Amino acid sequence: MPRWRALPEELDPQVREFASQLRRLVDRSGLSIAAVADRTGYSKTSWERYLNGRLLAPKGAIVALAEVTGTNPMHLTTMWELAERAWSRSEMRHDMTMEAIRISQARAALGEFGPGPAKGRNGKPRTAAAAGPGGAATAHPPTQPAAAYAPRTAAPSSGAGSYGPPSGPGRVAAPPRSSGSPDGQRRKRKLTMFLAGVVGALIVIAAAVFLTDFGKDDGDPGATKPPATPTETGPELPEGVECQGDSCAGKDPENMGCGGTLAATPVKRKVGTALVEVRYSKTCGAAWARITTASPGDTVEIRAKGEKTRTAEVNADLDAYTTMIPVKSADDATACAVLGDGQEGCTEPE
Repeated sequence: MPRWRALPEELDPQVREFASQLRRLVDRSGLSIAAVADRTGYSKTSWERYLNGRLLAPKGAIVALAEVTGTNPMHLTTMWELAERAWSRSEMRHDMTMEAIRISQARAALGEFGPGPAKGRNGKPRTAAAAGPGGAATAHPPTQPAAAYAPRTAAPSSGAGSYGPPSGPGRVAAPPRSSGSPDGQRRKRKLTMFLAGVVGALIVIAAAVFLTDFGKDDGDPGATKPPATPTETGPELPEGVECQGDSCAGKDPENMGCGGTLAATPVKRKVGTALVEVRYSKTCGAAWARITTASPGDTVEIRAKGEKTRTAEVNADLDAYTTMIPVKSADDATACAVLGDGQEGCTEPE
């Protein structure tokens, strides 16, 4: 059964070449993915994604892998930069495709409702009465009664009760305009609602200012005094580090970001064919034990001040590591191994 899965066919050629190069480095080192994860500080799941082309490894992981495998980091980071640009271009194309699909779906959904009814000049739908033969809307108003176009009787000579210029023969006097049309009423309602909104917003702002200042006593000298002692905060941890000291107890070092370049191996010892190591991270203030080139069933444990604290068993990967214990220095930790054939051994501080 091959060790690696086939890379996705849709991968950009530049990304495919980079993932293949990472696989070659891991194969040449002879390390399992679990060992690579422990030594680089990135989880096993993450490395499976990086090596299978499902996710582009971050630059920090690449630098850590170069250190673990003895590779020139400059050449590897150059390949990573090319792959990162290709990956970004692929993501941009994918985003544009998805946006086009969403727009197409929105247009199709809007098209299901069909066009709205035709509207007249006053914004209201045209009625059947305004339609011409065959249902088509006519461009002229319906015919008025003949009386509307009859000559108007002359107004009294005194002008009482008349308005506008006298009507001559064949002229129809225009009726007075009314301000109560639907459009005028609609504009009035909009203006009223706008003014009500402005007044409401001003009331809310004034209430907020009043409540903020309420209860302040200008004569209280302690109201503006700073606290007697400044608030103390812990040291800022590097990016990716999730714990420090006691908070690391029982935690996985690779998941907490304590491994990789942040960890060192101050002491180690051969027990049979297995190599036992104390791994210590000064940044995290914690230590753990690691065993490599071992056999399934062998165990490794980390001890603080001679007491057994954390244990791990070797599986098919032929290596294992324990969870962490908080220690002040690497000298406080001891790693021990118990092999399946009965051999035992522990590290000793140098």
